[in-house]
Amino acid sequence: MKTLSRCVLEDLYEFPSLEKDMKEFQKLLRRRHTVDECPPQQKSKPLFQQLSLKENSLPLRFPRADTKEVLCRVYVSADSYLCVYTHSLLSVAELLRIVGQKMDRPEEDMVLMTHTPTGERRMLQAGQYVYSETLTPQSKLMVCRRDLTHIMAPLTDSELSRRTVRLLGINTWDMAAVLTQLDWNLFNSIHEQELVYSTMSCSTGGSHREGLSVLLQRCNEVQQWVMSEVLMCVSLNKRVQLLKKFIKIAAHCKAQRNLNSAFAIIMGLNTAAVSRLNITWEKVPGKFKKIFSELELITDPSLNHKAYRDAFKKMKPPKIPFMPLLLKDITFIHEGNKTFQDNLVNFQKLHMIADTVRLIRHCQSDQLGNEVVGSDSAEVRASVHYLHIIDNQQTLFQLSHKLEPRA
Repeated sequence: MKTLSRCVLEDLYEFPSLEKDMKEFQKLLRRRHTVDECPPQQKSKPLFQQLSLKENSLPLRFPRADTKEVLCRVYVSADSYLCVYTHSLLSVAELLRIVGQKMDRPEEDMVLMTHTPTGERRMLQAGQYVYSETLTPQSKLMVCRRDLTHIMAPLTDSELSRRTVRLLGINTWDMAAVLTQLDWNLFNSIHEQELVYSTMSCSTGGSHREGLSVLLQRCNEVQQWVMSEVLMCVSLNKRVQLLKKFIKIAAHCKAQRNLNSAFAIIMGLNTAAVSRLNITWEKVPGKFKKIFSELELITDPSLNHKAYRDAFKKMKPPKIPFMPLLLKDITFIHEGNKTFQDNLVNFQKLHMIADTVRLIRHCQSDQLGNEVVGSDSAEVRASVHYLHIIDNQQTLFQLSHKLEPRA
């Protein structure tokens, strides 16, 4: 009976009419297994497990493969890292090849190290897998010279200039298409209930929120990448071109119904370290400033993000919402309404949460079409899959003031 129950639960999302029969079936199961037979820790189920009949597990809608997609963070200097979108069976040799290609360094001169919070360092061998039992979640990956004396030196101005030229030569629609495809892969792996777990059970294991966590990480890193690329560009003219390019990429992401990356790019350009570059922004043509102003409207938080909500509602699925805002909505509902009132369940609150969570299923109700197809060249993929990010705010402001000192 338990096997049959699990099979029906798996089909419940596709065949909602089974829900009534499933309730009767669960009553039969409960008659066979009384509360007294259950372990003490299972007698009181958390609230998030009462929201759905699928209360024994939280599988993704699609079966997970042995090799899943991950965002690997490997530090290449004291205050910057390379975010690599790759698979979980990534080898050390493959990661060093990616770092060498992206950072213009010979891979034979580099080694990969793990650095624990206690200060312990250990060198990984080329044949090892990066994600193995030896790499704890708290460990930090670093690329060092072979003599292990220090982390790689920062890039010189000439190297930074070459990297900017390489980025400027890539078609903006193609970059937006690869960004959208990457975001869609991450978004489409999210189960609706991950938002419930994230909001209502902070103590639950991370595996129940893995897809959501990776997409939120990606959103933050795209924003940081935009900041880093602009502030690492030492040439004024190329920096102006770079601003134009990011504005066009954000506009293309919006046209491709990917508001997650569009938001991230706009916020990256609006950060204090970038927005204070008045000389650079003055040289941006009026046409691009107008496009940017229109894009900024969807990030306007007034009236509870009305501009964004109206624009997103008009888009047909498949579409990618701005996930931090969706998470904020469900958190606001949870914290602003009592779960129990006069010892009765507040079903109105649960219905509001269910309506918000159901938006995920609506957005995933179709597959990306041919309108979001771009060039799938290795250069385009590398520009989006391997992001060089400065994660030190002080360093970013130092670069900003070096480019345009205070008057």
